[in-house]
Amino acid sequence: MSRYMRLLVLFDLPVKTKADRRAYARFHKFLIRDGYDMIQLSVYARLCNSPEAVETHILRLKSHKPPRGSVRYMQVTEKQFTKMQVLVGEKKPKEDPKFARQLSFF
Repeated sequence: MSRYMRLLVLFDLPVKTKADRRAYARFHKFLIRDGYDMIQLSVYARLCNSPEAVETHILRLKSHKPPRGSVRYMQVTEKQFTKMQVLVGEKKPKEDPKFARQLSFF
């Protein structure tokens, strides 16, 4: 049984002012540095190897949240994540279930 989970972050942030753009850039850079992959514009996902790791990353998200806008997160099992269907476009390589299995070797 796989313990892998994905933490999805969905956000809509204002970018009208210089301060808003700076907050957006900081949040975006935090997500990238913390291991999230962009699924599509303003939707990021991170692979976690346990429910405890998900909780750790939720705390990190909360400590790096921008001051304005809308930020949501959702945790799903790896099995649920791999069942996601793409209507237009293609899945990215890191969305492939083989990617999670490859990480288990390290």
